[in-house]
Amino acid sequence: MAKAYTPGLKVTARTTYRVRRLLPVSGDVRVKVGDSVSAETVVAETFLEGDVFPIKVAGMLSVNPSELMPLMLKRAGDTVQVGDALARSKGIFGMMKTEAKSTAAGTLESISESTGMVIIRGAKTPVQVRAYVAGKIIEVIASEGVVVETDALFVQGIFGVGGETWGPLMVAGKSHAEDLLEEHIDASMKGAIVVGGARMTAGGIRRAREVGVAALICGGIDDADLRDVLGYDLGVAVTGSEKIGITLLVTEGFGDIAMAKRTFQLLLAHVGKMASVNGATQIRAGVMRPEIAVPLGEASSGEIFTGGATAGILDIGTPVRIIRDPHFGLLGSVSALPEQPAVLGSGSKARVLEVALESGQRVTVPRANVELVGD
Repeated sequence: MAKAYTPGLKVTARTTYRVRRLLPVSGDVRVKVGDSVSAETVVAETFLEGDVFPIKVAGMLSVNPSELMPLMLKRAGDTVQVGDALARSKGIFGMMKTEAKSTAAGTLESISESTGMVIIRGAKTPVQVRAYVAGKIIEVIASEGVVVETDALFVQGIFGVGGETWGPLMVAGKSHAEDLLEEHIDASMKGAIVVGGARMTAGGIRRAREVGVAALICGGIDDADLRDVLGYDLGVAVTGSEKIGITLLVTEGFGDIAMAKRTFQLLLAHVGKMASVNGATQIRAGVMRPEIAVPLGEASSGEIFTGGATAGILDIGTPVRIIRDPHFGLLGSVSALPEQPAVLGSGSKARVLEVALESGQRVTVPRANVELVGD
């Protein structure tokens, strides 16, 4: 029987989930192997060098760079504030002296006698890495970070925006097929991970943002609503850094699409528990999917998942999701795996498969246009 391999999404009631939490540059790890951590626990921290502010002090005093050093009032290593006098000219007969004042706060890093430039280094920026999920530290990477492990309900979405967040899991609406509207959001959801049903509307998102909801999870989103919320068209292949005050994650695709009933029921079963969400999505090489992890605080399942794309066997009956237009986001199962390449509408040839959609329709799509829906 014909078989193939394809990347897929993970949707599982229990898995041993591991996440690496690393600093951008070397720093200090604040925990040790065996420590129990919450999502908010700072596991590592460091400081990034401050910004550099060059100041043309010689030019401000109208002197040659070689004449600057004796006129300096501050030396390398001194702390300066905005408005502090860095240097003072000799003036005329000791009068009409001119001062060069700092336009930045920080530490005086260097004085150049060749350019007459003084460099002020701004304050260092603290960087803290938090655990992201509740669990145990199973590995410490010296001066870099840690690996956190937890037994969790784990769901990968198909698309998201916004970065990492966490909070108690709550449900808005009564059905996996019900759109998330403004009236479904109330003040009790502040700081929560809110699960809707089908499409999240622009009104629902705005209301959630006003209330202070940490993240919204729904089956779909309309591209017009997404543009309305972001204020621009999202044309990049990597998301996660958007500063919109909320993380959004869709499990099925774009449009008015209901959340898979099984996914909704899995999340519904854990209302009240702390959940961690990351909306970061990458659709180019090195695929990264948005995710929801709900630590269970129970014995390990034995299966280990560390995030990113999964791979599985495509076989007759395998559940899949189509990830390209014109059937983007639709669910179905593999009904045929032709061994010979087929000619596509564009005139090119590709390996294809036939998908029996949930509506009963059968469509033929390139194998690269589907991903496996994991159990």
